[in-house]
Amino acid sequence: MAIDLRSDTVTSPTAAMRQAMANAAVGDDVYEEDPTVKELERLGARLTGKESGLFVSSGTMGNLVAVLTHCQSGQEIYLDKESHIYFYEAGGMSALGGFIPRLVDSGSDLYNPVALEAAWRPENIHFPTPGLLCLENTHNRSGGKVIGVDRMKEAALWARNKGLPVHLDGARIFNAAYAMNLEVKELTTEVDTAMFCLSKGLGAPVGSLLVGSEEWIAKARKWRKMVGGGLRQVGVLAAAGLVALEQREQLLEDHKLAKLLAKGLTNIKGISVDLSAVDTNIFMADLEDERQDAYKFAASLAEAGLLANAVTSSRMRFVTHYDVNEEQIDEAINIAEKVISTI
Repeated sequence: MAIDLRSDTVTSPTAAMRQAMANAAVGDDVYEEDPTVKELERLGARLTGKESGLFVSSGTMGNLVAVLTHCQSGQEIYLDKESHIYFYEAGGMSALGGFIPRLVDSGSDLYNPVALEAAWRPENIHFPTPGLLCLENTHNRSGGKVIGVDRMKEAALWARNKGLPVHLDGARIFNAAYAMNLEVKELTTEVDTAMFCLSKGLGAPVGSLLVGSEEWIAKARKWRKMVGGGLRQVGVLAAAGLVALEQREQLLEDHKLAKLLAKGLTNIKGISVDLSAVDTNIFMADLEDERQDAYKFAASLAEAGLLANAVTSSRMRFVTHYDVNEEQIDEAINIAEKVISTI
């Protein structure tokens, strides 16, 4: 069986999750009568320091519902040019919401106020009305980069000074918190709303949570219904999410394995990893020989029993998760060393 380091979305539910799902108390969640969903929503809100929570089927749905709730059609949404919402969510913000992405180019210094200000367009009859600032923590396409508390505060202050609400795509916000030895609420206190995934590193098979004020979540609930997210006896899924949050310290082991893998890969001739940038369970590895192609490398790795994603012609992404162990990490390094010399 291949060692799968493509994403932390490939995990299987644990035995404890399966048991909890089998025993879950359920009700009709559209009527807000599912007790397990309610428990999960309360826990998510408490951990993030918000008033209320809303269970959604995926992170993409959560972000879509968030922008639909915050903005009106035709408004501009400020977000990093490499953000997940812009890059990997099928253009839903524009196709379904009629929103215009205003891309911020902040390079490796994500969400710095200078870059935010450079992207700002003042009131002008020719320009769309600004509606929202979206942040992302951890930042996927930057290799799981963590955005620190001070930067979160700076970005949120910039937005407030512009009259904009702030939404956080916190798909892996628990990874960010553990990487900095913080409570999650320390990273969400400055934003108006946030989404975090129960799947990915936390390991639940399905689901994400939106959190915010009670008034905002009530509005988001209607948008969730409109986009087809009004689920019924969904406590069978929420139960797995509760277990995922109870077992969240597993993320620390994922971070440890990512560092082991990164160190092993950087010792291989032809592969370069910036070890100082390995913050969480995601990192990027670069092929040093411009004649080598990362997509071909990924295909050759797969044939040898290691799955990983190429993100450009010279860059690979590796992601650790609880379904891989240290022995498999050692084997992954051996496979990569053998394969690199053949392409």
